[in-house]
Amino acid sequence: MPHAPIDVTRTTTWGALMAHCRVLEPDLRGWFAGDPTRAERFTHEAGDLHVDLSKNLVTDETRDLLLGLARDVRLPELIEAMFRGDHINVTEDRAVLHTALRRPAGAQPPLVVDGQDVDAAVHEVLAKVYAFAEQVRSGEWTGVTGKPVRTVVNIGIGGSDLGPVMAYEALRPYVAEGLEVRFVSNIDPTDVAETTAGLDPETTLFIVASKTFGTLETLTNARLAREWLWQGLISAGAIEDVEDARAAAVSAHFVAVSTALDKVAAFGIDPDNAFGFWDWVGGRYSVGSAIGTSLAIAIGPERFAEFLAGLHTMDEHFRTAEPAQNVPVLMGLLNVWYVNFLGAESHAVLPYSQHLHRFPAYLQQLTMESNGKSVHWDGTPVTTDTGEIFWGEPGTNGQHAFYQLIHQGTRLIPADFIGVAAPAHPLSDGGTDVHALFMANFFAQTKALAFGKSAEEVRAEGTAEAIVPARVFEGNRPTTSILAPALTPSVLGQLIALYEHITFVQGVVWGIDSFDQWGVELGKQLATELAPAVAGDAEALASQDASTKALVERYLELRG
Repeated sequence: MPHAPIDVTRTTTWGALMAHCRVLEPDLRGWFAGDPTRAERFTHEAGDLHVDLSKNLVTDETRDLLLGLARDVRLPELIEAMFRGDHINVTEDRAVLHTALRRPAGAQPPLVVDGQDVDAAVHEVLAKVYAFAEQVRSGEWTGVTGKPVRTVVNIGIGGSDLGPVMAYEALRPYVAEGLEVRFVSNIDPTDVAETTAGLDPETTLFIVASKTFGTLETLTNARLAREWLWQGLISAGAIEDVEDARAAAVSAHFVAVSTALDKVAAFGIDPDNAFGFWDWVGGRYSVGSAIGTSLAIAIGPERFAEFLAGLHTMDEHFRTAEPAQNVPVLMGLLNVWYVNFLGAESHAVLPYSQHLHRFPAYLQQLTMESNGKSVHWDGTPVTTDTGEIFWGEPGTNGQHAFYQLIHQGTRLIPADFIGVAAPAHPLSDGGTDVHALFMANFFAQTKALAFGKSAEEVRAEGTAEAIVPARVFEGNRPTTSILAPALTPSVLGQLIALYEHITFVQGVVWGIDSFDQWGVELGKQLATELAPAVAGDAEALASQDASTKALVERYLELRG
């Protein structure tokens, strides 16, 4: 890091924000009524995204103080450090260069980090991914019996699953006809069993995505998939039940995204069919790397390049825009405002696009794995709350479920609404444009959350006095509205990068390392140690604590 973490609570600006918070009385109705330019002043453009921040619980003074906080923690300096390739992932002593994955070929000046020509390395792997994707899409790549691939099954977990599956679902209209991608992540055997159900082994290709090729869940599922392939081909008479035939089947039906070529080869995958990536790419930031191979196959190299260009567009906005016009900076600071000053604990992401139905789940890993930390990047305890609980569902599904809590509950829940102007399927119902009706709900919800309905307005509708309180909406529920022309590969890339950089901004303010994830390690370690006990090893079981021992014993009884 360029400097030691700054305890943000000791800055003058933090104290000024605390004093400002104590006297601020949010009044969105009054603020809009008294300021006809509020919407214009708090609305910004970033790439293709139109971002309206005006319905947030901030005044000009709030915004200016938050921008001062960004200066206090030297946010501009750390943004440059990340793009430059400094080792800002302190606990792992690594650069953080997911932004390099989407730098265009020939970008100047060249990016050289730790003696590596990063641009050359990225585009070498990208060219290999694109060539392979074209082989699969054209039918040149065939299975062991000579049939082309019809289904790709991506086997990964965490960032090796959430990114590709979210992007695949978001970009379904761009998927090649006759081609399907499925995803396996959970070690629950139900996942691999049901994902492969109904597939033809002769036309199925597996992508095993694991940087180290040692992830327990991924390798377990890969072995189950390999056995499924063998048994399916043998039972159909497609191959003989001999070692050479089995090896040839794996070579034709499995590829890897990994840098552990020895382990890839030991599994039976030709190392020439392994696509690598680098330590400076965190899993939850890796969808633009070879981890996106399944997506590149599905939508094709040209569209994947548009996706990368969208990511880069937001990178450049974040890197070059002045803080007062910088959308990721402003949204990250707003999140700090809600968490640390207004007491919000969760954040809703509400996409009004069915194709973005996996986007909230994707953001859960991005934000909560990144900023779920309790120590600064130098190991000292944090002095503020950190992180947010991200959650959400698409469109009107959420309206008929949890919006009640957002509208009239006792908790403050900031919400991001994401919508597109042009739908993938412009359908009408008796002359009614259904997408227009859908978006009317988007606009109505943000209006209702902001301005509510007073007791006087409820009474004016003739409501009985006894139930007036139940029908009052207090308003002042903060929302951000994000609008895009359509859900294209470029727009999806812009949305992903927007939230990546929002997450980074918050981490800088809190003085934490947003790029490690040690919190996922202990449970994995203990699971490995517990596996013998769960399998029936009496000695291993006896060494467990009383609760764990009793639970395992009961499980073994139930299992029979």
